[in-house]
Amino acid sequence: MAFGNIGKALVETTKKSVLDGLMSPETAKSAEKIQAAKPAPAPAADALGGVILGQIEAMQRALKEEQELVVLFTAGSETLRVLEIFVPTLHVFVLVGVDSEQNVTRVVIPAEAAQLVCKIMKITPGTQPVRVQVRWPRPKDPAAGAA
Repeated sequence: MAFGNIGKALVETTKKSVLDGLMSPETAKSAEKIQAAKPAPAPAADALGGVILGQIEAMQRALKEEQELVVLFTAGSETLRVLEIFVPTLHVFVLVGVDSEQNVTRVVIPAEAAQLVCKIMKITPGTQPVRVQVRWPRPKDPAAGAA
């Protein structure tokens, strides 16, 4: 634990014990109820990438056979239809897709900067729906590091 964290923990502990000594049992119970009713904190920045990908996967799971999820990423005048999202870490996305001229394009972007437009669209009869592939990193083999 860092020195600054020790000081902060000591101040918080002291503050809590002083406040507990001043509160009557009824006041303490009311304070506990208020604390329990507080909303959950927003997801940490680490989890942001996971939340985004979870939403995309959930939208895609809910599709009917005649629908597809079109995921678009726009940077400047360039619009990319995303066909694959590679996730080397939850902080970085690699978006792979095609631009308006059908060129295969890759965009490497921090997860917190990813602004994706997701549309559920009907497919042309007789064609196969396109599914966005989300490629999570492979877990590292602990045995491979020991060699």
